[in-house]
Amino acid sequence: MSRTATYYTIVTWKGEHWGHIVMGNGPEMDFSAPPDAYGHPGVLTPEDAFVAAVNMCIMMMFIWAAERFKLNLVSYECRAEGTKLIELDRTETFTHVHLWPKIVVRARGEDPAAVEKRVRRALEGARKYSLIANSIKAEVIIEPEIVVA
Repeated sequence: MSRTATYYTIVTWKGEHWGHIVMGNGPEMDFSAPPDAYGHPGVLTPEDAFVAAVNMCIMMMFIWAAERFKLNLVSYECRAEGTKLIELDRTETFTHVHLWPKIVVRARGEDPAAVEKRVRRALEGARKYSLIANSIKAEVIIEPEIVVA
């Protein structure tokens, strides 16, 4: 049986190209457009938040999958990059989000190749069950670096 969940944010204009966001889970911060769109440097932008949402969701789903696959996770760090297409009429669309996770796991006496295979299956599960990745039009590309210690 399907269920629903609702999440919310509140944004407020602060003048010029500044806004303030309050998120339903508690955090709040100022934001702006990127500097190339008349915004301000050094603060959250909608574009940053979009790429971060994909990156965070994939990571959280990987942690969930790693627990189920009994992986001895040492570390996870992921650089993500979103590419947007700017059309002649200035409409913009993210075409893809590329993630490069570096994942370190311990073999604990197991065959390293078998452990790496479980890590890859956990990443596939993370992608499959990622709410954010499943909710966007952009292609999500994951190219991991896996270290089995």
